[in-house]
Amino acid sequence: MNLRKWFFLFWTALLIGAVGSLITGLTMMLLNGEKTNGIADFMLYLLILFGSGVMISVYSQMGFFAYLILNYMGKGVFPKRGWQIVQIILTVLALLDVMFLRLFVGEGREPISDIVLGLIILAAAIVTAYVKVKQTNISALVPTLFFMIAVTAVETIGVLRIDSNAATIFIVVPLLMCNAYQMLILHKVVDASADQAVTGKVEQA
Repeated sequence: MNLRKWFFLFWTALLIGAVGSLITGLTMMLLNGEKTNGIADFMLYLLILFGSGVMISVYSQMGFFAYLILNYMGKGVFPKRGWQIVQIILTVLALLDVMFLRLFVGEGREPISDIVLGLIILAAAIVTAYVKVKQTNISALVPTLFFMIAVTAVETIGVLRIDSNAATIFIVVPLLMCNAYQMLILHKVVDASADQAVTGKVEQA
């Protein structure tokens, strides 16, 4: 991946995060019946949503590149089948962690919100994995599920500690959008860079 392709991935992911945050924030405002005091307050609210979406996107990209490094190291340490098994185990544990951990460590907490959150993450992961496999091949199934579930679970630890459903929705929706986008666009960016490298060698020859 060359620098130009990285910038393309960076800025488009920022846009996905900002749009996702705007849609989520405005939808929550409408559903809750909240109103702003005039056009100035509304524009300020939009600016806050946009900035929050950009920050969430940057956070998502940090997690994505951390995953790429982890995946590279995992392939070097484990055999191919072994690394797939490790990813599956970590994925299942991460999903169970999201859905049930706070139920056992918290007092008097309703488990339904965490279960719903886990199901949303699982659904997003399945849809992303399905599209990724259709675009590439079946070998992308486990890594995509691992990233979309395990890495997303790690990225949401901070907001889960806030123990606010509204904050969780506001963070998780654009985060899932950014994660899904990066996973689905990665092979296209890498393939394009590889094609350019091959073309350059042919022209030089």
